[in-house]
Amino acid sequence: MEYSGENLDVIVIGAGVMGSSTAYQTAKRGQNTLLLEQFDLLHHRGSSHGESRTLRSTYPEDYYSHMVIESSRLWEEAQSEIGYKVYFKTPQFDMGPAHDTSLQAVISSCRKNKIPHRVLDPSQVFEEYSGRIQLPENWIGVITELGGVVKPTKAVSMYQTLAVKHGATLRDNIEVVDIKKDDVRGGVLVYTKDGESFWGKKCVVTVGAWMKKLVKRVTSLVLPIQPLETTVCYWRIKQGQEGKFTMASGFPTFASYGEPYIYGTPSLEFPGLIKIPVHGGSPCDPDKRTWAPAATSLDPLKVWIKERFNGLVDSSAPVLTQSCLYSMTPDEDFVIDFLGGEFGKEVVVAGGFSGHGFKMAPVVGRILADLVVGGEARDVELKHFRVGRFEGNANGNVKGFEDQVSRTEVPTC
Repeated sequence: MEYSGENLDVIVIGAGVMGSSTAYQTAKRGQNTLLLEQFDLLHHRGSSHGESRTLRSTYPEDYYSHMVIESSRLWEEAQSEIGYKVYFKTPQFDMGPAHDTSLQAVISSCRKNKIPHRVLDPSQVFEEYSGRIQLPENWIGVITELGGVVKPTKAVSMYQTLAVKHGATLRDNIEVVDIKKDDVRGGVLVYTKDGESFWGKKCVVTVGAWMKKLVKRVTSLVLPIQPLETTVCYWRIKQGQEGKFTMASGFPTFASYGEPYIYGTPSLEFPGLIKIPVHGGSPCDPDKRTWAPAATSLDPLKVWIKERFNGLVDSSAPVLTQSCLYSMTPDEDFVIDFLGGEFGKEVVVAGGFSGHGFKMAPVVGRILADLVVGGEARDVELKHFRVGRFEGNANGNVKGFEDQVSRTEVPTC
């Protein structure tokens, strides 16, 4: 294989939002950084493209809230450096049956982490949103001010631009096929499909839905990260009501607990449309996708839209759909750890982010840079994200509430 000849401090594999954020962080610290992407930069074949992702600090797991709070600050820091916005603030509204264990865990987490919040009954919700949101009698709503929308493709571009500004090199259409420890010089050698190889002191693997495939090829370790094909859907706001569902009118990002788990954003990217998908998907091979919505009934989602939004949104059918990939662990927690084995602390793996990770890309990039530069992460506890949690325990971290994502054939729009 042809060796590039350049001695690098950090090689980052995968130029989605996590890899791009990491390359920015390592380059900013003076590390000679190479970011490799198997497809075109800013491609639409993974999990880091599209028009919107929500930002919220309301989690049933209390260990995520502080990460989101740091990320919101780091989003603003990065966009201040680049000179344009990728993060647009609006409140977050969570809703669901009053007895739902996940929603109750969200409230408990807010209390534990001292996140200002208000718990509202249906009549208070109706008044708060001037009739735009209507809850059943046995439901409650939770309002927090830390919410908003992040523009995904724009955000990835921002981090790549900032990485280059700080001296990183970006290469796309470079598929990595192997990583080997260099027993002579130390560090690692990264081999590509077209015959190139790169040497680096450290390596970060952030390849999304391809994590399981690449890590198994490199070490024979099977990370339980399942790719899911999901469909994001947009629904038309009824004529004359469009202005009621914008951020300017105070409309929030939102999540609805229970079955199905539904989330959405205010009308932003497509005028007159509102994004309302079901959180879930169908297991897939990321290299053999259908690119088609799941052929199952949307009736539960249609009923939810009609009832929650008081008939102000056309619930007959979505008018626009977009395909996306999730990559999920069994416990829906991230994997952020050293690969270990013969690689020791020279290779870091980070995956299982889909469904709720995009918002935390700034803090994940900071953590990964900490790990490869200093050998440990500061100001964060990574025990929930260790690879070893699955040893002898296929389900990973134990949770005291319902799963939020379905991994079966579901109406994913």
